[in-house]
Amino acid sequence: MNDSINFSEEEKPTLSSGLNVLTILTFIGSGIALISAFWTYFTVEKSYDTILKAQENMANAPAFVKSLMGPEMVENAKKSVDNKLPILILTVVGAVLCIYGALEMRKLKKQGFVLWLAGELLPIAGIAIFLGFALFQGFAALFMLIPIAFIILYAVQRKNLVY
Repeated sequence: MNDSINFSEEEKPTLSSGLNVLTILTFIGSGIALISAFWTYFTVEKSYDTILKAQENMANAPAFVKSLMGPEMVENAKKSVDNKLPILILTVVGAVLCIYGALEMRKLKKQGFVLWLAGELLPIAGIAIFLGFALFQGFAALFMLIPIAFIILYAVQRKNLVY
């Protein structure tokens, strides 16, 4: 059985503008994720030390600052230091899967969506496993809107994937 679908030149499907924009944004976002992953890996100890020093000055801080810089922040920063290598690996693998999935979707392949989705969810699951769900509360929860929006937008574009 032939795995490919034969189209005449007139019927050959093309990349929709919506899928084109989404994949370009995925390349940009994945590139930023890769840079951020390595930056975080090499600077996480310094960030932890900064948080510890900031805790010493909390007595003079306004109430809203105290609420943001509680003991949970120190604990999460310590977990980040302790798990920096697994977090780096999961983030890099996730970004590479997103890039590869987007490349496949640009070829109109359905498997690209599955690969991209795995790459999108892998770092989120890794952070939840290694750092806990506390990072998905408050202001940080706003960053979860981006992956949710992309999942919805790509799911709508799945109808354009034909192979």
